[in-house]
Amino acid sequence: MLAALFWLLASSSHQRSAERGFAADCRTLAGLPRDQRAGALRAMLDRDIHRDRFLALFDRGGALIEGNVARPPAQATTGSFIAEVRPTELPGKQRDVARLALCAMPDGTRLLTGVDLDDAEEALRVVERSLLIGLAPGLLIALAFGLVAGRRAARQVDTMRRLAESIVAGELDRRLPVGTRPDSFGLLCAHINTMLDRLQLLVAEVRGIGDDIAHQLRTPLTRLRARIERGLRQADDRSGFEAVATSALTEIDKLLGIVAALLRIRELEDHARRSRFGPVDLARLVDDACELHRPSAEDRGIMLHCRIDAVPQVEGDASLLIEAVSNLVDNAMKFGPPGGEVTLSLRVEGREAVVTVADQGGGVPAAERPLVTQRFYRGRHDCGGAGLGLSLVKAIADLHGFMLRFADRGSAVALVCPIKQLGRS
Repeated sequence: MLAALFWLLASSSHQRSAERGFAADCRTLAGLPRDQRAGALRAMLDRDIHRDRFLALFDRGGALIEGNVARPPAQATTGSFIAEVRPTELPGKQRDVARLALCAMPDGTRLLTGVDLDDAEEALRVVERSLLIGLAPGLLIALAFGLVAGRRAARQVDTMRRLAESIVAGELDRRLPVGTRPDSFGLLCAHINTMLDRLQLLVAEVRGIGDDIAHQLRTPLTRLRARIERGLRQADDRSGFEAVATSALTEIDKLLGIVAALLRIRELEDHARRSRFGPVDLARLVDDACELHRPSAEDRGIMLHCRIDAVPQVEGDASLLIEAVSNLVDNAMKFGPPGGEVTLSLRVEGREAVVTVADQGGGVPAAERPLVTQRFYRGRHDCGGAGLGLSLVKAIADLHGFMLRFADRGSAVALVCPIKQLGRS
């Protein structure tokens, strides 16, 4: 297309240049007195050293007055046209093809002006040859590049198709190859691999949840069935049956609590609660948590201390945050020494707001800290819980962008909020 456009511009450029010259000749001679036109025309022909101009002045009858053309062409039309002429001043040449224009003078005579097409045609032939010489290798290069790019794209699509087939077949560990300096397709492959890693992790978590539920509920359900069966055999009056029913309901409530906690953790991990976020006053929230657990601490003979500093508000879900703090306080009262002390504090440390819960016990051993946030892990001291408290706290912290931190020494566990997430107090 570019070659054709260039050829059209080159050919039309010569025509426009010739037509401008024709118009100039007509204006010049038409503006001269009648008796000076022939002399001016002859002077114009004398200046044409290349002999490629045709100029002739004819009377009303078509007789030549002055010029180098014997007679006007019969097929003359308005505007410029290409026709055969009979030159009178080109020795050895009786016919020639030229681009011509015929214009009328004020006295009724007619001026024929034109230019020889031999040089123009030769120039166009040079242009055509040049375009063909450049166009042929250009087309070959374009075709070769198209074939290479097409085959490469086909290979890339085929690679993704084979990966999709493998994933559908259950091979979730398959990934796309990514080079050391990836192009746009390599970056796409890297993003797809990241997505597949996330999907594999989610599938593994779902399977793990199913395994955990099956493993953790099997023993309580077996114990519940045995207790009901034994109670039914031993009960011989209404009060006996009521005791069996009450015990069964207690076990069922525990099982329902486990299932509810698992569903809550799953909801938090999916970030389904972010739409409920709003400004939260941490100081008031921690104070509420203290008031909530003070009666329980008094019943257990534990001294609950609350130390609260003024901190800016945070963006989050107040109900989830108080649930996380309550779980930490409950764990401290459960695993701390009987009759000991539990301290709940809120303070600003550098660029972080820190909620810390500490008891007088030894805390979580360093080897168990990566495990205690996993579901159903109870540690060495099984106090009858489901092993989901710290898992729930970890899920809430991750949802808010907080960090769950264990002290290097002692039993202090802290929720750390980076200062960049703090709003105005």
